[in-house]
Amino acid sequence: MGTSACGGEAEAQKKAPTTPAVPSVTAAAKAFQEAVTNFDTTDGCPRPAGECWDKMQAVAKPARTLREAMNADKAVGPEFWTQAYVLLDKMEKGMAVGSDKITNRPDVLGSAHDLTDWLSEHPVQ
Repeated sequence: MGTSACGGEAEAQKKAPTTPAVPSVTAAAKAFQEAVTNFDTTDGCPRPAGECWDKMQAVAKPARTLREAMNADKAVGPEFWTQAYVLLDKMEKGMAVGSDKITNRPDVLGSAHDLTDWLSEHPVQ
């Protein structure tokens, strides 16, 4: 003999899963800065050649999360984030070039360092 779900259970099963909340700017900035520090304390990117794409991705991923947090932040206006957006855009442009191209390292990694400095100079609580 089978049983069927009651109305409340059936409705609960139909609901779409909730999307994870966007982290605060403070948390996202901290995660991004830790990723850049981790890059700096490891081998970095060997010159002139060497695998670096995974390291650039490890820095770019928290940068994307930081952008989401900045977009969701209503405490300060978008004008506050202007320079940060410029640096994030430059990182994304570098990532669009593709895996481990030496020419995109300054866009991705140089901009990541510049953004870390900017975030330190412009803390948001």
